[in-house]
Amino acid sequence: MNRKISDVLLLDDDPQRAQTLQTCLAFLGVECHIFDFVTWLQRSRDFDLASVGLVLIGHSGLPIALEKLVGELKVDDRPLPKLLLCDWPELAEGSMRTLGILDTFFPPYRYDCFLDLLHRAQVYLTQQTGVQAPQIDCQDFVGQSPRVCEIRHLIAQVAARDVSVLITGESGTGKEVVARALHQNSSRRDKPFVPVNCGAIPAELLESELFGHEKGAFTGAISSRAGRFELADGGTLFLDEVGDMPLPMQVKLLRVLQERQFERVGGSRTLEVDVRIITATHKDLEAMISSGEFREDLYYRLNVFPIEMPPLRERISDLPLLIHEFSRRLQEQGLAAMQFLPDAMTSLQQHPWPGNVRELANLLERLAIMHAGGVIGVSELPAKFRHIEEPDPQRYDEAQPPVNLMPDDPDQHSAPVKSPLATSAVGLQVLQSGLDLKAYLETTEQQLIEQALDQSGQVVARAARLLGIRRTTLVEKMRKYEMARP
Repeated sequence: MNRKISDVLLLDDDPQRAQTLQTCLAFLGVECHIFDFVTWLQRSRDFDLASVGLVLIGHSGLPIALEKLVGELKVDDRPLPKLLLCDWPELAEGSMRTLGILDTFFPPYRYDCFLDLLHRAQVYLTQQTGVQAPQIDCQDFVGQSPRVCEIRHLIAQVAARDVSVLITGESGTGKEVVARALHQNSSRRDKPFVPVNCGAIPAELLESELFGHEKGAFTGAISSRAGRFELADGGTLFLDEVGDMPLPMQVKLLRVLQERQFERVGGSRTLEVDVRIITATHKDLEAMISSGEFREDLYYRLNVFPIEMPPLRERISDLPLLIHEFSRRLQEQGLAAMQFLPDAMTSLQQHPWPGNVRELANLLERLAIMHAGGVIGVSELPAKFRHIEEPDPQRYDEAQPPVNLMPDDPDQHSAPVKSPLATSAVGLQVLQSGLDLKAYLETTEQQLIEQALDQSGQVVARAARLLGIRRTTLVEKMRKYEMARP
């Protein structure tokens, strides 16, 4: 975003050239402060350079050290952009850019050339000073990514201007948050902000919802009712999902935008209304115009100032800030705070987030209920959010109670589980008497599985943890032994 140049400093001992350039700058709406070099050397300490966006340097009748003079033309140790109006051979080519000298500007002074040089100076100033975040009330719009900062600047630019704004972007990106920020930073902030979801209201009821109705206008209209336009008078009307509005309603909305007047359903009295219209949609309205689903004249009425919301996957660096903010809000609702391990955060940053910020808010609320006040690792995340392997699966195994698959004999509860071949003496006796080892092991395995399922309440995942195997492995073994899944 370029800084506008409104003031130019002109140093020149050629009064005719100075007067010509002052006339050109006045035509462009730029104020020109003219000094000859003698006067400038006497008064330079008293002149405030903070408002100057460009310096024009002409001919000096004095033997001065131009490089020293030019080097002092700066604000906060940043050189101001400069144009030379004549040749200065003593200036080294390599030092010109360092001193902020962009180019030379010789007669004839053409309008298009001057305009181009002003634009170069604007870009130079922006690169030197950077773009500072505007001071606006936008607390709910969380993030510090470049896209978010850009949207904050757009909000700051248009909030105070009473023009229609169209906010586009995928579902869940925060379009209503931006609409509320526009209202909150406008002169209408003390008046109502009235949201309407056009996609959630049946087409036959939308007209009554927007414009109100008189008593007896239709079946069920037992009394007169003001519509959303009347309720928003003096404030802001936010039409969400305006792409879902049926064509007949688009015609009526266009009339209200043009004339600022409407009638209630079933009424004949014309009502005047003063509202600012902000609309939002996740649909491609230009494609809908081509297919005849949206009126082109209404589109250009609504799309005076467009704001495009980025999906969360394109501003993933904001994820930690968003998680912190949503966690704070959940705490205000009485839920305990959560902490995220770095691996869990990495896994979330790899998620594509098709539901965007709304999907993130829903996930955090779910986690806050399931793991209130806990630490969230990869394994605590729902399956579809696990995009990396659990780095330490053993900690979950160790957290389980000791496996006890012995018969329910109080005298044997503390005895460890032994394999049929646990000692060399037993193994020797088994081998001497003869044994179908494969069948014996399969029978033993089946019995252990049955006992594990009984002990875990027929929960396959827990039984697998008791046996120290994967859940999928246990399912395969149950299928092998034709054991019905619980």
